[in-house]
Amino acid sequence: MVLPERLPLIFKDMKWIMTEGVSLNIDIRVATEADVPLILSLIKDLAKYEKLLDQVVATEAILRESLFGPSPRAEVIIGSVQEIPVGYALFFHSFSTFLGKTGMYIEDLYVRKAHRGKGLGKALLMHVAELARTRGCKRLEWSVLDWNEPAIRFYESLGAVPMNGWTLYRLSGNTLDTLMTSRSE
Repeated sequence: MVLPERLPLIFKDMKWIMTEGVSLNIDIRVATEADVPLILSLIKDLAKYEKLLDQVVATEAILRESLFGPSPRAEVIIGSVQEIPVGYALFFHSFSTFLGKTGMYIEDLYVRKAHRGKGLGKALLMHVAELARTRGCKRLEWSVLDWNEPAIRFYESLGAVPMNGWTLYRLSGNTLDTLMTSRSE
């Protein structure tokens, strides 16, 4: 689905947010192909914060193809404060067999450290939530590292609940290749 550059938001009349007596001009916009270098920079900032920078293999070319190529696999919104881009959310559709409906999964929600606690993270999450609601999604989900207490407190303050009893599994790299080659044996 192609999105317009700007979308109506739940908080469309909340452009100016007060933080400690200072007005912050917060803007959320849909990323364009020209934003690929910025997106990669924000991804690397997030990976550094999560102590996973050594695992980033994405390049501008990979992101350009994955996000803006003929079959985009995810969407990105960029959050700016005082017209400076300092955060993003990357998300895509999922599907719940139990509900028989689509959902939305947030892969990344990140705001640079100097701009946290000013409302941009909430604005990004609200924007994705509004997109999910508008598109008929019945779930909005994401993962958080178990040591990231500030993020956990933030999500729980919004009413999000952890999915206790569920463990995330992953196959990647060599283990994924090994599984695929074992099917021919």
